[in-house]
Amino acid sequence: MTSGEVELVVTDDPIRSAAEVIASAVRRGGHIALSGGSTPRPAYELAARLEPDWSRVEVWLGDERCVQPEDERANVRLVRNALASVSLPPVVHPVATSLPPDDAAAAYDEALAGVSLALAFQGLGPDGHTASLFPGASSLDDVEQRAVAASAGLEPFVDRVTMTIPMLSTADEVVFLVVGEDKADAVRRAFVDDPSAATPASLLRSKGGRTIAILDPAAAAAIDAA
Repeated sequence: MTSGEVELVVTDDPIRSAAEVIASAVRRGGHIALSGGSTPRPAYELAARLEPDWSRVEVWLGDERCVQPEDERANVRLVRNALASVSLPPVVHPVATSLPPDDAAAAYDEALAGVSLALAFQGLGPDGHTASLFPGASSLDDVEQRAVAASAGLEPFVDRVTMTIPMLSTADEVVFLVVGEDKADAVRRAFVDDPSAATPASLLRSKGGRTIAILDPAAAAAIDAA
């Protein structure tokens, strides 16, 4: 079903649906942005099994925590570990987290110059954030930069570097994976209600392609009530 410009996919197996979307993007090739967090990891692992050749893509981080790459909180560690089974790995572009956050963001912004994404794979927080774009943050108004420094809006409370809305929206496909009853209200606000800076995910849509929200039934529970 659709809600405005967002395709809503409600399924009992959202991980497999997400993995198939990722694997298809990998086969097409190009630049893809992956998110961190516990929810997407099994989708990445399954996508790696569905398509073991990732040599046609370059992987970027939609956001990163300003910790060392080997830190268990680092998104780059999660992505690399999740893709460990691929036979032909992608180029992975880490954030230079050894630099101060503003400098790390400036370096990532420069590295992203000229990049247009084939896929931006996103999560959704109960507060409506996506990447490290938190409710009411000044980064939501940034139309010039591709990546900016951001303060944490939730645990772990470490500084972040995040792609901006304009950068993420270059993606041919913006795909959200959302599971769990605790996300149901955020799902309604992000994909059914009018866009608002109070729900950053509601501001992120592919400019020229598709925006898809893959939901389990619990996450979709509030949609019919909208």
